[in-house]
Amino acid sequence: MEVESSPYESSEMLASFLASTPFLEESWRLCSFANSAAPWSFVADQRREVGYVAFSGVQVIDGSEPSCGTLVALGECGCEHLFSPLRCNGEDEGAVKVDAGFLRLFLDFSHRLDFRNLIEEFQQKVKMIILTGHSFGATTATLTALWLLSQRQPKDSPISVLYLTFGTPLLGNESLSQAILQERWGESFCNIVSKLDVLPKLFFAPLTSWTSQLNLLLQFWQFAMAAVPIPEQLARELERQNFNEFFSNVKKYVKDAAQSEEGARNDLFWPLGSYIFCSEEGAICLDNATSIVKMMHLMLETDCLASSVVDHLKYGDYTRLLSFQFLKRRDINALSNSSYEAGVFLALQSSGVDPQMARHMGNALNLNSAYLVIKLSDMEPCWKQLEWYKEHCDESHDQRGYYDTFKESAASWGESTPNTNLFRLGAFWDEVIGMAARNELSSKFHHNVKWIKAYHSYRLLAEPLEIADYYRHGMHMKKGHYIEHGRNWRFQILERWWSKKVVVVALEPQRNNNKRSESEYPSFTQDSLFWAKVEEAKDWLKNAEEEEDPNKLGPLLEKMNDFETHAEKLIKTGEVSKDVLAKNSSYTLWAEKWKDLKPKLSQLPSILVLNEMDCDHKEIEA
Repeated sequence: MEVESSPYESSEMLASFLASTPFLEESWRLCSFANSAAPWSFVADQRREVGYVAFSGVQVIDGSEPSCGTLVALGECGCEHLFSPLRCNGEDEGAVKVDAGFLRLFLDFSHRLDFRNLIEEFQQKVKMIILTGHSFGATTATLTALWLLSQRQPKDSPISVLYLTFGTPLLGNESLSQAILQERWGESFCNIVSKLDVLPKLFFAPLTSWTSQLNLLLQFWQFAMAAVPIPEQLARELERQNFNEFFSNVKKYVKDAAQSEEGARNDLFWPLGSYIFCSEEGAICLDNATSIVKMMHLMLETDCLASSVVDHLKYGDYTRLLSFQFLKRRDINALSNSSYEAGVFLALQSSGVDPQMARHMGNALNLNSAYLVIKLSDMEPCWKQLEWYKEHCDESHDQRGYYDTFKESAASWGESTPNTNLFRLGAFWDEVIGMAARNELSSKFHHNVKWIKAYHSYRLLAEPLEIADYYRHGMHMKKGHYIEHGRNWRFQILERWWSKKVVVVALEPQRNNNKRSESEYPSFTQDSLFWAKVEEAKDWLKNAEEEEDPNKLGPLLEKMNDFETHAEKLIKTGEVSKDVLAKNSSYTLWAEKWKDLKPKLSQLPSILVLNEMDCDHKEIEA
């Protein structure tokens, strides 16, 4: 399913957007209310055209359950129809997996009539649904968001879905994170996480060996979230338990995850969406999953057990500080007011993570496109100089035109100037094609009308000179003719992009008649290989003059007839530039010579038969 790319160019823009709205504080208010007043349930509210659904962090799930901390493929649970765009094949190594206990919680909610009625009501009344939750309630919010996004029909439902949670544990594996990016849903998921909170890091570690400690922590958090006194028995048990070893174990596994290779991550829990890491000193937003894991590791290294436990309950304080923090400039040069933020940037750099690259690929597509737009404008002087060179050649008194002037006289012209421009433009398009091949650009990039015109114009302007250079240096004598043996892969790819059906559809409204080139590219010959075909035709003609065997002349004549037909069609429809018809151009000289030689060759019996067959074939086509 094709979804529009993120409207946010970076995670910073997403965070700044959230900070400028009441979404953060309103979401936390409802989370707090759900924790205290609606344990094991949810609460809802509507503010103008925004509907909020907040899931309580107090849920019937703990570390004693076998399903807690266990990844299971969606395809093995019989619920793949709820998340149809995601890869749900349980037998595939790249299958999307989620925590079995959290999935069960969501399925319980999805079967509740009050929950379904609420979602249906919001879909009819509001323009945005914000799904929020604290602690374990956040995982239900995540799965609900995935469910709504999976079922959404863009043409029928303009409702936006935003997932905005606090202190969420990890939900699924790397395939889940990648699937969300591939569906262009990354901007819909934002996790507010305290830098000291241990819960978002817990699921990197296998929990089966630490069931008693985990169960005590969850009980402590849930009593505190529900705003009820901690039972004395639980308090005494917390004091007796030695959590230091448990905490060290979590640190070890987070470090292992931060250092893991890409191929080994699919059986690990992995972050998804953007993460806003916050503290009393400042905040930073990241959306590259690898950078997020490394940040979690760096934070644990400077953390202590008491702070890790208590910070899971302090999101109300952080939410009030976030708006102020994200209204500041985010540049590293302007971080003097936040020592925490500057430290985060330095920590990222020291761990081998470029702060400027701490973005997920979905959002980076927009940045890459913007980068290429700037570089394209930098190429404008090269483009203009070649266009000026073409115009000068076409107007030259020797009447040879663009192609033949470059081929025959470039050295006397100052060959380095057009060649330098060709080199720079070629390097730019090589970079564009390389980024597209590495999936660093939107899948729709080369379907954008602006870029269609840019790369098609480049191909028509540059390839004739590449052909001329090839034949001027005699490369056809060493390797063979240009089309089969010398054409740069760059032009082949650009031609393939141009020939795609979607491109034709995109340009169709601009075409009013068959002479499309007169309005689109009047100064270019529309067949960028035209001059290579002229060079081949020149060889055929030379061979025909020297050939005495009528049986060998037949194929040569057939090829020249085909090329003559192709050239006349381009001329008739106005799809050639004036250099083709220049008095001394290669094509004009060939056409004149072919016109004189054709009657002589046609006198041979075998050639006459071929001519008659060719005429019959044309009559049948007509």
